[in-house]
Amino acid sequence: MSLQSPRKREMLQIAEKLAINDQLNIQDAARQFARDVIIPAAPHHDKTGEYPVDIIKQAWELGLVNTHIPTAYGGLGLGVFDSALVSEQLAYGCSGIQTAIEANGLAEAPVVLAANDAQKKKYLGRMTEEPLMAGYCVTEPGAGSDVAGAKTHAVKKGDKWVVNGQKMWITNGGKANWYFLLAKTDTKASAGKAFTGFIVDANSPGISAGRKEWNMGQRASDTRGITFEDVEVPDENRLGEVGQGFKIAMGAFDITRPLVASAAVGLAQRAMDEATAYSLQRKTMGKPIIEHQAVAFMLADMAIQIESSRMMVWRAGWLRDQNKRNTYYASIAKALASETANKCASDAVQIFGGNGYNSEYPVEKLMRDAKIFTIYEGTSQIQRLIISRTIADMAK
Repeated sequence: MSLQSPRKREMLQIAEKLAINDQLNIQDAARQFARDVIIPAAPHHDKTGEYPVDIIKQAWELGLVNTHIPTAYGGLGLGVFDSALVSEQLAYGCSGIQTAIEANGLAEAPVVLAANDAQKKKYLGRMTEEPLMAGYCVTEPGAGSDVAGAKTHAVKKGDKWVVNGQKMWITNGGKANWYFLLAKTDTKASAGKAFTGFIVDANSPGISAGRKEWNMGQRASDTRGITFEDVEVPDENRLGEVGQGFKIAMGAFDITRPLVASAAVGLAQRAMDEATAYSLQRKTMGKPIIEHQAVAFMLADMAIQIESSRMMVWRAGWLRDQNKRNTYYASIAKALASETANKCASDAVQIFGGNGYNSEYPVEKLMRDAKIFTIYEGTSQIQRLIISRTIADMAK
């Protein structure tokens, strides 16, 4: 990509406009986009499952997609903290649309961490030249939390690798221009050395995408199974050294888990705002229900959980931006925020009463959308495993 490309100049202008050091401007830009563009369109995409192409294109034009691609490759080069400000606001509008956008960040994170300059120019550069999508191919039908159990394998033949296997629950699966792929390259090695990462063009012969899955929530997101049948990947697309794939894939989570957590905070904030507005209007026993302690305390609990989650997201993001290890705090943020989102959404439905159970009101969608936060990018149980092991290590 030419350093003088029109898109690079445009991104520099966007950075200038946002006053990249002014985090409030970044946050406000995302907030306005969520309120003006995402919220009005979200019910349609939830009901139809239609992929939000136009919305993503608009977000890309504003610089709200691929936020952490370094400036050297045409991106804004935002840190995890600043990207979390964006993710929270987009998810406030619709976490399904935000997930489609954020899936780019998950796929790009291993490339940012481990790719050589040529790979970054080719694959990160193209993401800043046009509104393309990418996917993170790690999960398999029989290997979710147990990544070490993944069976997709790659065999070296000359200057190429031949990949066979199946991935599942891949966000942007049918829309991606390229995938980050984790494949087993040594069947006898331990998990830490058995896998290698690859960048795979989605139009490579032998790749087939399954049907779009119709999920409980976040239906704007495109989730599919991806099958690899004798897919040839040039060795130049190998990411890092052979056997380092597991380390690279897990390292990416230190970047992306705070961003998933920030999205959960955005959903939780939306749930509280909707419940608060409704409780001011709805009257029982001659007064607004917010004046009943039972309801008021539910809102207070929401605020406690949201503010605590947001602070943990910010701490995890700040640490990563300071090049300090944040795995422990990223897991706390992910577990806390995802469970906060579920609790706040459930309580918002309760405050709405019978109306909350109806699809004409916004909170039932929030409740459906919230559940996946405790599952993807590491279940709440996996986060507790990481947290508890860290506690044990610190105590030794």
